[in-house]
Amino acid sequence: MFSVPLAAIGVLVILFVTGSTLNLQSGIGCILLGGIVVNNAILLVDQAGQLYRNDFPDVQLAVLEAGRRRLRPILMTTLTTILALLPLALGIGEGADAQAPLARAVIGGLLASTLITLFLIPVVYVLLHPGPQSKGQL
Repeated sequence: MFSVPLAAIGVLVILFVTGSTLNLQSGIGCILLGGIVVNNAILLVDQAGQLYRNDFPDVQLAVLEAGRRRLRPILMTTLTTILALLPLALGIGEGADAQAPLARAVIGGLLASTLITLFLIPVVYVLLHPGPQSKGQL
C-alpha cells in the first residue's frame, strides 16, 4: 500500500501537463490505478518473501533476485495498459474527450508507480524487514 499514495504524484503531474482537471473520470482512473499498482507491488514483495524464506539467507539478495524475476511481468503490465489507453488519452475516437482524463490519470500514475515499485518498494522492504541475524530465532 506504500506505493499507492506515491502514484498520485504521477497523476497530478500528467493532469497538470495536459491541462486536464481532477474530476470524476480522473477519480475513476485513480481507483483503477490503485488496483494495478498494488498488484505490481504484491508481485515483487511476495517473490522477495518467498525467496528469503526458501533460498536466500540475506534479505538484500532476495530482494535483488525478486526484482530481476518480476521486472518483466511488471513492465508488461505497465506497457500494455499504457498502450491500450493511449488512443483514449489522446482523444482519438467517438466520445474520447469525456474519457480522456481517466486514461491520462492511469497513464501518469503508472509511469510514476512503476519507478516507485521497482526502486523504492525494495528499499522499504529491506529497511522494514528483519535482518538475517534474527532469522529462525523466536
